[in-house]
Amino acid sequence: MNKTAVRSKKKGIKGVGQELFKNRLLYTMMSIGIVWILIFSYLPMAGLVVAFKKFSYADGILKSPWAGLDNFKFLFSNKDLFNITFNTVYLNLLFIIFGTITSVFLALLFVEIRNKTFKKTSQSIVIIPYFISWAVVAMFLQGFLGDRGLVNQLLAHFGMENIQFYKNPSSWRVILVLLRIWQGAGFGTIIYIATITGFDTQIYEAAKIDGANRFQLILKLTLPMLKTTIVMLTLMSIGNIFKGDFGMIYALIGDNSLIYSKTDVIDTYVYRALRNNSNLGFSTAVSFYQSMVGFMIVLFSNWLTRRVDPDSALF
Repeated sequence: MNKTAVRSKKKGIKGVGQELFKNRLLYTMMSIGIVWILIFSYLPMAGLVVAFKKFSYADGILKSPWAGLDNFKFLFSNKDLFNITFNTVYLNLLFIIFGTITSVFLALLFVEIRNKTFKKTSQSIVIIPYFISWAVVAMFLQGFLGDRGLVNQLLAHFGMENIQFYKNPSSWRVILVLLRIWQGAGFGTIIYIATITGFDTQIYEAAKIDGANRFQLILKLTLPMLKTTIVMLTLMSIGNIFKGDFGMIYALIGDNSLIYSKTDVIDTYVYRALRNNSNLGFSTAVSFYQSMVGFMIVLFSNWLTRRVDPDSALF
């Protein structure tokens, strides 16, 4: 019995070694990603202890005095917490919903295009905005929507009153959503196009023989088969629903307090708090709050998805 167990164990170790050697290139590539995640995602978690301390740069993390839950009490008693949390979640929901719809629509459109030259050109055009810096976008936006921008010049030309976009917060959520779609929807089509390309063509051929047109093929075959991918990507996006796009929002809004009521998110608020007060303990407490709530939302969303459609759940 013991000899059999030892023999099986040796065989198992040998099998693992053979597997590692056989796919050594793939495991080497994977190890780089694992090391990256360990260094930049797991090691920084040790810094969460700062959220429970009255941090001092002179004393460092270890010697700074404990503050208990004072940083969290200050966070939850802050009058701006509800507004920045609502803005963060609401904007991210709009980004996810309209971004997903646009990406899926573009993917379906590109798959149906038969002219290869036009198809590649169109794909390149919609993907290029992904690589444009938000700082560059902010300059162009100022040129369009500023007090002396192109839009107001056109309005003045037709005898209409100027619109002070940078003093009126009501339109900025729409502007942010449109810019986010413009910047990210094209890049988001890549996964959907790859998924659609991998579908069995025989299913489509059989449907065509039965008399299905292109619209019916999309509605009855492509979208149902694409559902799992859409749900999985949406669940992954929900994990960041409590994290505002700092690069985008700060580049476009900056320190314009006149439109904070509709655009200020948790990340930009924390940045200003850290810049003005250097309160690293408070900033870490906010980050901890974001991560934990986001994690719980992912768990709940995945649980709900598993109850409705187990095949679409992440785990």
